Amino acid sequence: MISPSDTLMYHETAETAAVIERALAHNAARLAALGQQLRAQPPRFIVTCARGSSDHAATYAKYVFETHLGLATASASPAIASIYEARLKLDGALFIAISQSGKSPDLLRSAQAAREAGAHVLALVNVENSPLARLADTFIPLHAGPELSVAATKSYLATLVAVLQLVAHWSHDASLHEALTRLPTDLQRAWHTHWDALAGGLREAHQLFIIGRGYGFGTALEAALKLKETCGLHAEAFSAAELKHGPMALINKGFPLLFLVQNDASMASTLGVAKEMLARGARTFIAAPSACGVDALPLPDDVAPVVTPLLAIHNFYRAACALSLLRGHNPDLPPHLNKITETV
Repeated sequence: MISPSDTLMYHETAETAAVIERALAHNAARLAALGQQLRAQPPRFIVTCARGSSDHAATYAKYVFETHLGLATASASPAIASIYEARLKLDGALFIAISQSGKSPDLLRSAQAAREAGAHVLALVNVENSPLARLADTFIPLHAGPELSVAATKSYLATLVAVLQLVAHWSHDASLHEALTRLPTDLQRAWHTHWDALAGGLREAHQLFIIGRGYGFGTALEAALKLKETCGLHAEAFSAAELKHGPMALINKGFPLLFLVQNDASMASTLGVAKEMLARGARTFIAAPSACGVDALPLPDDVAPVVTPLLAIHNFYRAACALSLLRGHNPDLPPHLNKITETV
């Protein structure tokens, strides 16, 4: 039987700490210059544009930008430019296009339209000679290297790090710089904290809700997508604040839920919802700092809350790889999917 360590997904996820250490070093000067430029000429607002895992990274970025910079951040649909040919009023905006390949036609059209509308276009892209990298006013390479498994892992985490490093330089946030400096070590440390309970507990599952809030919501979206891709498991992500607005009607005894929690102002309310679901008889997995119990998925308790989702998704990728094999799937070659999706 194939073991998780025989898969590309496992090996590429395991490379993440080295990828991030490399990216932090290579992008430092470039992001310091961009941070100085953005302080001198602050944008009126920020717009992100992406699809799939890159859009989940953009969701995380929204919370980071709004909490650390106080700048309203919105997500633009690529279809607005590519299908509807509508013109957005983006004069004075920072338009951030995020992509692994930098080749999708609709994202390229959106970035071009944003430039024509007066926005500064920043591209976060893994492929350095891609059309999106060439089109952008400013290009930040992710330095994830070749990613052969269909499921993006190290490139996703590299995107989150690029966002954090940009904000650290833009805002002169010493604590964020410190958190980034120790992040490669924290990722290696978390890698050895196995989430075996999650893989074993979901082997026969047919559906799952993944719950996050704040910095953790983008992680919930990303985790749900990966379970669909690699495990053939129907998973949906919800904010802890939205679970009671309809989705809770589906939760009964044994219904599986995964809560992703960071130690910030969202922690008490999110754990409160988890406690309520436990009382309803739901199978409740809780990924949280110093979590304990039968279905607990522990995370380090000595890292900044804004960094906790990076450690959570890193551990989750390892668990998803193992779960995929337990369910008889190949995490590297999900059915009907290609590595690069070029949407028009």
